[in-house]
Amino acid sequence: METEQRTVTANGITQAVRVAGPPDGPPVLLIHGNCSSALFWEPLVRRLPPTLRVVAPDLRGYGDTETAPVDATRGLRDFADDVAALLDDPTLFAATDARPVVVGHSLGGGVAMRLLIDHPHRVGALLLAAPVSPYGFGGTRDLTGTPTTPDFAGTGAGTANPDFVARLAAGDRSTDEPASPRAVLRATYVADPASLGTDEELLLDSLLSTATGDDNYPGTATPSANWPGTAPGERGVLNALAPTWFRLADELVAVAGKPPVTWVRGDADVIVSDTSLFDLAYLGSLGVVPGWPGEADCPAQPMVGQTRAVLERYAAAGGAYHEVVLPGCGHSPHLERPAEFVAELLALTAS
Repeated sequence: METEQRTVTANGITQAVRVAGPPDGPPVLLIHGNCSSALFWEPLVRRLPPTLRVVAPDLRGYGDTETAPVDATRGLRDFADDVAALLDDPTLFAATDARPVVVGHSLGGGVAMRLLIDHPHRVGALLLAAPVSPYGFGGTRDLTGTPTTPDFAGTGAGTANPDFVARLAAGDRSTDEPASPRAVLRATYVADPASLGTDEELLLDSLLSTATGDDNYPGTATPSANWPGTAPGERGVLNALAPTWFRLADELVAVAGKPPVTWVRGDADVIVSDTSLFDLAYLGSLGVVPGWPGEADCPAQPMVGQTRAVLERYAAAGGAYHEVVLPGCGHSPHLERPAEFVAELLALTAS
C-alpha cells in the first residue's frame, strides 16, 4: 500500500495524517517514536495488505503537524489526546466507535499505553514496538520503578547531546561526526545500518522533521544537587518521558477491558535496553559520563525487565500479552524484521 497525506484539525491543532486503505477496512493506528514522524512507517505500510485501513499521524512537533508545545507535567498525555481526537474524525475512520489495533514505536509505545488507559473502549489491541518502559526513561533502579534520586536526576532534557540537538536544528545530513543525525540513525535506530536500505534518505527526512527548542525536543532542564547535575524540567519531549511525569504502570494494570498486547523488541536494541546507551547511569558505569556514584547509588534502569514485570501484572489481572524477541534486531523491528513484524500485526487484526 501507499499512503496519502491529509491535514486534520483535531484537539485544537493542525495535524498531518498519512492514510491508506479503504475507510471501512480493519483499522490500524500507527504512532511513531521520538525524533521521527509518520514517514518512519512507510516501509512497513508498503508490506501491509490493501484491505486494512491504516492511519499514521505526525505527532505535535514532528513531520508536518503543527509545532505545538509539549507540557511535560502531563507525561505523554498531550500526544495521546491529539491521537485520541483523530479517532472521531469520519474522514479517517468510517466508524465513530473505531477500535483500531494501535501500534506504538518507542515513545509512541508510551503514547499508545496512555491512549489505552484514557480511552480503553477505543483500543482493540496494542502492538508495542521497543516501547519506553511504563516507568519512563532513566532514573529508576528496579523492576517496580523505585527512583534512584528524589528528583530523578540524570533524566529529561538535560541528558540530550547538545551537538546532536544543534545538528538536528540545522538539518545536518552529513556523516562527518558521531552526533550527526545520519550517524545516530545508522548507529542506534537499527542494529545493522544495511537494514535502512534505499529508505535511508526518507528516514533521515523523518528524523530531521523534529522541532527543537524548550517546548519540544529536548525541552528545559533543571539543575540538580545529585549526579550528574541535571533533572527534568516541565516543558518538552524528553521531560515528558522522564519518570517524574511519565509513570503509568499501575494505571495500565488496572485498565478496564484489557485488550491483548503484543510486545516486539530486538535483543540488540541500544536505546530501550537494560544497558541503554542513552541511560546516563549505564554510561556512567562505563566511564563515559564522569563522576558516577556507583552501582549501589545509581544503577542502570532495567527497562526491559520493568516492561515485562508490568505486562505480567497486566496478564495476572485478566489481560493477555505476548512477547516477541528478535535476535540481532535493534530499536526498529518494523524496519529490521518487517516480515515477522507484519505477521504479529496481522495476527492482532484477525483476533
